Amino acid sequence: MKLMMTKGYQKAPNMPLQIQPIAAFDTNYIWALHDDRFCAIVDPGSAAEVLDFLKANDLSLCALLLTHHHQDHIGGVEALLARASVPVWGPLDDRMPQVNRVVAEGNRAEVAELGLDFRVIETPGHTRSHIVYHDTARLLAGDTLFSAGCGRLFEGSAVEMQQSLDKLAVLDPELLVYCAHEYTAANCRFALAVEPDNEPLRRWAQEVERRRAQDTITLPTRLGDELAYNPFLRTREPSVIAAAQAREPESGTEPAEVFGVIRRWKDNF
Repeated sequence: MKLMMTKGYQKAPNMPLQIQPIAAFDTNYIWALHDDRFCAIVDPGSAAEVLDFLKANDLSLCALLLTHHHQDHIGGVEALLARASVPVWGPLDDRMPQVNRVVAEGNRAEVAELGLDFRVIETPGHTRSHIVYHDTARLLAGDTLFSAGCGRLFEGSAVEMQQSLDKLAVLDPELLVYCAHEYTAANCRFALAVEPDNEPLRRWAQEVERRRAQDTITLPTRLGDELAYNPFLRTREPSVIAAAQAREPESGTEPAEVFGVIRRWKDNF
């Protein structure tokens, strides 16, 4: 049964653009960026919920932004394009034939109807061609970065994912991170196993527990906060290195090696 997890979402202050999550499947969020007329959709894994949202809010679809090829992120694209011929931004990947605006590292994805101008960052790791989008206010992170977590390594290496996360870690800490899944509670439980004495993490885990008990969304989060408690962004911290060494004593202490240990740990947590 689909979990509806949009209750409690609040628009970020001082941002005239509205960003709302559309719940899909068990844990997915399809992000809708809109004003009172036009709407851009991020990673529409399912079309039905998007079409319902557009109809309920009397919005015209103006663009699709795709981060990677997994079906729960692109499964609704064909049905949406059957209703409206719009730009489909995404990476070069033969598994994403719907993309008609190919973008790569440093390119821009512009949604003129909404005044949006995103920079593209290539973030291989979860998949080989994963990309994310960011502007001066928000980061559309797909499955690269989650709150207190990151995506599994389906196609990339620990080195690649470490490099991808390093690209995000140096962005403006005030950016709001819009990721694609409600995984925060489970991620916090794992992060506490890595850093049980991390006070910002403990506070966030308690807040997440409170929100989820009320079926309230935990996103977006602030990038600067993620730097304080997300273990996958903290592979250079002595506490995370020590936890990785305790888990796999023969492992090295370079960031990618530490990342590899805690990613394997999380995969079996």
